[in-house]
Amino acid sequence: MVVAVSPLPLPLLLLLVRAAVGSAAGAVGASGGGQLWCVAKNNAEDGALQSAIDWACGPNGGADCRAIQQGGACYEPQDLLAHASYAFNDYFLRSGGAASPAACDFSGAAALIGLNPSRGNCVFPSSSSPKNGSFVGITTYGQTGSGLSSSSSWQLRLWSLLLCISLSVTMFIVLHS
Repeated sequence: MVVAVSPLPLPLLLLLVRAAVGSAAGAVGASGGGQLWCVAKNNAEDGALQSAIDWACGPNGGADCRAIQQGGACYEPQDLLAHASYAFNDYFLRSGGAASPAACDFSGAAALIGLNPSRGNCVFPSSSSPKNGSFVGITTYGQTGSGLSSSSSWQLRLWSLLLCISLSVTMFIVLHS
């Protein structure tokens, strides 16, 4: 028995899966809007991070570090890397954000990322990334870490599974027709 396959369903299915996976990826904290955050590098030495925090939060840096002080929304967990990331990001935004990428260096202890580091009530503001060679936009607020929900995670896995199944069925039909 030969099964006829219409050429329209596969491209339509792929388009729908791509849209669904894109939506699910956005729901788990990935920046779909070209947003950037300045965070501390995982391999940065503690001494370098503490010095950079002291400078960024001091009078020369001018970052607003109240959120990483005791009682602040980003104080917990008491983690040097997390505190440095918040201070670096605030300084980066106050220094022009995406229009001034060099402001996210801190002697090599920081890097720009496109994945929102916010978690719970600790919200990291973001900066728009360059588009077509020019920098556009102003500081915006990305999704919070609460976007890392199990519901969006299972949706992404479901759509990935459906894509694999549909491609397998399509390949089987094509090979056996």
